[in-house]
Amino acid sequence: MSPSDFPATVPQPIRAAIIDLDGTMVDTLGDFEVALNRMLAELQLPPVARDFIERSVGKGSEHLIRSVLAEQMRLADLSGGAVGASCPATQPEARYEQAWRSYQKHYLAINGQFSTVYPGVAAGLQALRDLGLPLVCLTNKPLSFAQPLLAAKGLDGFFTHVFGGDSFARKKPDPLPLIEACKVLGTDPAHTLMVGDSQNDAQAARAAGCPVVLMTYGYNHGEPVRGVDADGFADTMTAVAEGLAAWRQNRP
Repeated sequence: MSPSDFPATVPQPIRAAIIDLDGTMVDTLGDFEVALNRMLAELQLPPVARDFIERSVGKGSEHLIRSVLAEQMRLADLSGGAVGASCPATQPEARYEQAWRSYQKHYLAINGQFSTVYPGVAAGLQALRDLGLPLVCLTNKPLSFAQPLLAAKGLDGFFTHVFGGDSFARKKPDPLPLIEACKVLGTDPAHTLMVGDSQNDAQAARAAGCPVVLMTYGYNHGEPVRGVDADGFADTMTAVAEGLAAWRQNRP
């Protein structure tokens, strides 16, 4: 998004920004892949394909675990494994708690080691801060995963607060996390920009009354991100900051 393309539909002035984490600031597919496959190995299930992980990311770790567990148990059953579709004790939900404990252990052990910060993120966050905008990180990732990841990537210092998927009673795409984040920021939702990468972020923002810009990379459940109802799209975080700065310079 070049400065001239910044959407006129975004209410101005923007006084704060809420930034998503996975797929927006950091490409974490590598972390997910390693932790999930170590979990599956413990459960004696086949490894999960990277494209399935990408389609399943975004609604929180619990949803991710359940989706992967169900898929890999289905595949094991089809291949003649001992999963046994007719036995309730071998259904995905029956193994969820074991899978969740295993995933937590493995994810925390490798958190950040197989992930990379997207180009322009640090510079873009700094530019947003230079515009005087307080920033909040709001992710569906558990807070115990999110905070160490931000620290490992040198991004934690940009944010006044970090909220995870377990910080509130409900997760995105429910609007509650955005509404609560705005309360902490002390800003009206209409003047608080949501920056994300998927329909979860856009739906939450729309319901909360926040304008929303989506990054053109990231994870949108395998669907084209430009098909999502959003106020604008950006190729880099620096483009988001440039768009806001240009609006300020060109305002009447």
